[in-house]
Amino acid sequence: MLIRRDKAASPALGAHPAVTGTYTVDPVHSTIGFSVRHAMITNVRGRFERFEGLLLLDGSDPSRSKAYVSVQTDSLDTGVADRDAHVAGPDFFDSATFPLMTFHSTGITPLGDDEFRLAGSLRIKDVELPLDVDVVFGGAGDDSFGNHRVGFAGSATLRRSDWGLAWNTPLDTGGVLIGDKVTLTLDISAVRAEQDAAA
Repeated sequence: MLIRRDKAASPALGAHPAVTGTYTVDPVHSTIGFSVRHAMITNVRGRFERFEGLLLLDGSDPSRSKAYVSVQTDSLDTGVADRDAHVAGPDFFDSATFPLMTFHSTGITPLGDDEFRLAGSLRIKDVELPLDVDVVFGGAGDDSFGNHRVGFAGSATLRRSDWGLAWNTPLDTGGVLIGDKVTLTLDISAVRAEQDAAA
């Protein structure tokens, strides 16, 4: 999943045993963002401020790695408080009833070099559907506090109406106010558990 290809290794597709372990996503140094078409002419971008995640990495066989992420749906920030409240409300996420959206991986396919396709399942409200996320391994190393970190960037595209987020309003000039296609973007830094670092 997140393992840099070892050019000298056998065709183990990204084998890098040194990164094996359990990692916790660091929300301070990570971003989960999104963009969606607005008024048929531009994109509105935002991010979620509160989320957590767990990565179980197998450096010897990256295809056995797993990922879990949960996001608090009322933590979105588009820079406009009224818009954020609307999206968190009943027309969209209905955060009071469904406070979390979750993703868990179901499989990993190496695409070459540092690129992988992460197959998984995304649950929003009471709808759970498959979602593929393309990820690129960004590297691994120790930070200034001695924490061992891995990083990756990812992206996925979905149709929000598939998950029941179908609210819209027509425009006088034709079309609708909000596009159905949403692009998700991820920039993740995760810290390995101390017991794995000591092993």
